Amino acid sequence: MSAEQKMRHLPLTVGLTGGIASGKSTVSELFAQLGIPVLDADQLAHALVHPGQPALDEIIAQFGKEFLTADGELHRAKLREMVFSDSSQRLRLEAILHPRILQRMQQDIAKLCDFPYCILSIPLLLEKNQQYTVERVLVVDCPLPLQIQRLKSRSQLSDELLAQILAAQLDRDTRLSLADEVIDNHRGPSHLVPQVLALDRFYRQLQDTLHLSTLP
Repeated sequence: MSAEQKMRHLPLTVGLTGGIASGKSTVSELFAQLGIPVLDADQLAHALVHPGQPALDEIIAQFGKEFLTADGELHRAKLREMVFSDSSQRLRLEAILHPRILQRMQQDIAKLCDFPYCILSIPLLLEKNQQYTVERVLVVDCPLPLQIQRLKSRSQLSDELLAQILAAQLDRDTRLSLADEVIDNHRGPSHLVPQVLALDRFYRQLQDTLHLSTLP
């Protein structure tokens, strides 16, 4: 915890991450139902590339007007296919978006002094750990075959693109080795609720302990 967080009693920051289709959105929603603020990197990224936003202008300047739809929106599917087939292009896109996402998250966290903790849902938290600093890392985990099954059931991604997306993320063992806490999501949503409730109690108690340690 930084000196500024101790002084201002900002919420404990819990970085929520996991592989694609591991269940991060469902877990985020369960925390939100408990009244916990959830700052979602994907949602921020979408807002940052709306027409008229500087990030969209920079993306088009770097990648070309062919990544705009006829309505002036970002052609997400076309851009996704391009960046996941070329890692250098993906890094160029991330260099545009991630600093802006981080800045927006920091601004939002500064407004949350009344909350014991907040969830920062960041799919590439561990891949970009030098950019995003959190106090706890919470990984939503499920076996790779189940990830692939879920992906195929909810999207029309080709097997090649699916493999490229998975290759851009940390492998499961590495991700688990970097976790402070893990939510097991191999059995479905009904098994998530007790895990989230237990973590809610834990994070509240942890923040209470940290807050007391800063008192004179």
